[in-house]
Amino acid sequence: LNAVRPGAADRALVPIENSVEGVVARTLDELAIGEPLVIYGEVTLPVTFALMVEKGKEKSAISSIATHPHAEAQCRAFVAKNYPDAEIIEASSTAAAALALSKGEFSAAIAAPIAAERYGLSVIASNIGDIEGAVTRFVLVGKPGSVPNPTGHDRTSLAAFIGSDHAGALLEVLTEFSVRGVNLTFIQSRPTGRELGHYHFIIDAEGHIADERVGDALTGLRRICEDVRYLGSYPRADKVAPTTTKASADSSFKSANFADNSASTQWLWNFGDGTTSTLPNPQHTYTDSGTYVVSLTTWGVNGGCERTITNFQTFYIDKSQPGFTYSVSPCPPYVVH
Repeated sequence: LNAVRPGAADRALVPIENSVEGVVARTLDELAIGEPLVIYGEVTLPVTFALMVEKGKEKSAISSIATHPHAEAQCRAFVAKNYPDAEIIEASSTAAAALALSKGEFSAAIAAPIAAERYGLSVIASNIGDIEGAVTRFVLVGKPGSVPNPTGHDRTSLAAFIGSDHAGALLEVLTEFSVRGVNLTFIQSRPTGRELGHYHFIIDAEGHIADERVGDALTGLRRICEDVRYLGSYPRADKVAPTTTKASADSSFKSANFADNSASTQWLWNFGDGTTSTLPNPQHTYTDSGTYVVSLTTWGVNGGCERTITNFQTFYIDKSQPGFTYSVSPCPPYVVH
C-alpha cells in the first residue's frame, strides 16, 4: 500500500480477512486512514503453512521462528507442542520471513511452501496449520479511479466515522442499511487513533454503489456520520448475488423514486382520504386543516411569506379561520393532497 500511494506500484494485493484469525487489522487501518485508496477486486486463497530452515541445517536446534502474526496464530498449537521454547519473531509477511531466513537471520520460518522453493530453503514440516481448509481473502487495492461495472454479484466497502459516541450510534448506522434491505457481510470497529474510545466502522455490504438501494444507504450514512470513506465496489470472489426481497430490489426503489415515476407519486398523493386535487390556478382557497404534499419548490402563505421546500416534502397548513388562502408559484397545475 505504501508503494501504491506514491505511484511506485499500480496495485497492491493485500490480505484483509482470514477464516481462522479474522481481520487483518493493519490492512483495515491503512484503507480507512491516510491518503485514499479503493478496492478493485478480491480473491480468496487456501492457506497452507510449512516450517522451513536453511539447507543443511535440517537437524539443527530451532531457537527462533520468524513469521507474520496471522500465520503464527494459525500454527500456534503446532509451535507450542514441538517448539515451546522458540522465540517468535514478527515479520511483515511470511515471504519476508522466508527471505530473512535465507540470509541467516533466524533459525526457522513459517511460510507458504512456495517460499521454500523461491529462497532455496528446506521444509522440515508441512501442513502445520491448526485448522484445515483455512482461507484468506485478499483485496486488490489502487488509487481512486473508475469504479468497476456492476456484475450482479458485487460487494461495496466503506469506513463510517461517527461524530460523537452516543447511545444507539451503531444502531443508526445499521438502520440505514436495514431499512433499504442491504445485507452486510462484514463489520468491524477500529480505533481512529484520536483518543481512547473513538472508533470508526469498516463495513462490507452486498451490492454495488450503482445499485439504487446501496447508493441510497450511503447517502443516508453521509447525513448521520461525521465522515464516510468509500472504499470501493467490486466483484465478489464467491460470485454470490445480493440477498434481496421484492421490497428491496432495485426495481422497487426505482418505482418509488418520486421524481421519476408519476405512478408512485400518485400513490402517495392518494394516501389519506383517497382523493387528489389539482390547483386550477396559482390562487386556491381551502377551508379545512390538513397535511399537503406538493410537487413544487416554492409556496407562499397569505401572498407574503415565501418558503423554499424540496419536491414532495410534506408541510402542514394549520388554518384557524375558514377561507384561509395561500398561493402557489410558479404556474400550475400542481397536485395537492
